[in-house]
Amino acid sequence: MSKASTTARTSKKTARTKRATKTKAAATKASTPRAESKQAQLIAMLKRPNGATIAEVVEALTWQSHTVRGVIAGALKKKLGLKVESEKVDPDRGRAYHIVG
Repeated sequence: MSKASTTARTSKKTARTKRATKTKAAATKASTPRAESKQAQLIAMLKRPNGATIAEVVEALTWQSHTVRGVIAGALKKKLGLKVESEKVDPDRGRAYHIVG
């Protein structure tokens, strides 16, 4: 194998690594939701003293219930690092979710 082909392969690997680093940096910058976004509205609902049920969030944000659960588990808990707890409240209301701290 020639030295030129080895150098070309090495530069391609370097370019791929640099591209991946830029993407990761861009992803970490966008960890704060915009003020008027649905995610920000959800956080505000979960910060209320009584929290919010899945049904309340579905009605307020016009999301489906599986989307609400996914955002709570993925975006809020994993990506933003918020501590979300749930508790069974009165039977009429169901399970309420709220942000601790």
